[in-house]
Amino acid sequence: MKQISGNKLLVKALKEEGVEYLFGYPGACTIDISDELYKQDDVKIILPRHEQALVHEADAYARTTGKVGVCLVTSGPGATNLVTGLATANYDSVPLVCFTGQVARHLIGNDAFQEVDIVGITRSITKYGVTVRRREDLGRIIKEAFYIARTGRPGPVLIDLPKDVMAELGSAEYPKNVNIRGYKPNTDVHIGQLKRAIKLLNKAKRPLFLAGGGVVISRAHEIFREVVEKTKVPVVTTVMGKGSIPTDHPLYIGNLGMHGAYAANMAVSNCDVLFSIGTRFNDRITGKLHEFAPHAQIIHIHIDTASISRNIQVDIPIVADAKEAITKMNEYVQECSTDKWLNLIKNWKEEHPLKCVQMIF
Repeated sequence: MKQISGNKLLVKALKEEGVEYLFGYPGACTIDISDELYKQDDVKIILPRHEQALVHEADAYARTTGKVGVCLVTSGPGATNLVTGLATANYDSVPLVCFTGQVARHLIGNDAFQEVDIVGITRSITKYGVTVRRREDLGRIIKEAFYIARTGRPGPVLIDLPKDVMAELGSAEYPKNVNIRGYKPNTDVHIGQLKRAIKLLNKAKRPLFLAGGGVVISRAHEIFREVVEKTKVPVVTTVMGKGSIPTDHPLYIGNLGMHGAYAANMAVSNCDVLFSIGTRFNDRITGKLHEFAPHAQIIHIHIDTASISRNIQVDIPIVADAKEAITKMNEYVQECSTDKWLNLIKNWKEEHPLKCVQMIF
């Protein structure tokens, strides 16, 4: 059986995963990986001037393309310079796979030059992190990293690569399938719960959609717009959800929360059904929890079970991918009686319009 080094297997894995761009900054512990990358043309290397810029570039690439952003940095300061970018990606559900160089295994824990426990440092701000201890596990771990990063609620994954593991010869096979015990992300919609939610929406006199980052991340813009226009239910967005519906759409009110518009916040305070899709209800949008949507029954669609009823207690929880749920909704929703409600919102907009002030220096 053909054997190749861990460095060669990593490059092969990147090609198998369809990686077009790698954002990398070389160093002593990753120089052999850089040599292998130099020998091929399929994966293009983006070289920044600092690792923090690198991880934010990968983050921006992932947000704009919907693909996994991939990083490669060296050990020690190279790895620790990723921290802010990893935290950003974690909070904003951005899929990243970050490879960090590490000293040889026998030096780990011995205060070697540029040796840090980067997995430990980033444990609370990554979706998953692991140090590869055995060459035979390398292919499986890389395969799992890409799968974990892009499935369920997306997020950053960190893979720490000791230099001696990467130099070791081993199998050239890269796994085709993933089977992670205990990690089975759910994307299917519970039709019973969805029908309950739609029934509640149809009965509402002052219904309101709250669109969060989940709508944008799942690329559900078009189908969400169809549902909004079919139901004639107005929409407010979070900062992450902005763009889920065009900002000049007649049913779009604006952003809510402390960075939002008067009309959007008034709509949330006065609605009787709040239909939230892909939001976390953080403090930027809720303000005082006991004053948030005080008259509303709340429906919450989110792909992450842990995000439902964490800050705001909801009446109908639905664990599902935003696009899957909205697509199913489109089959059942009907036009709601919202004319009086829309006129009230229009009055709020006219009373307190959102203005852009040009600063002249």
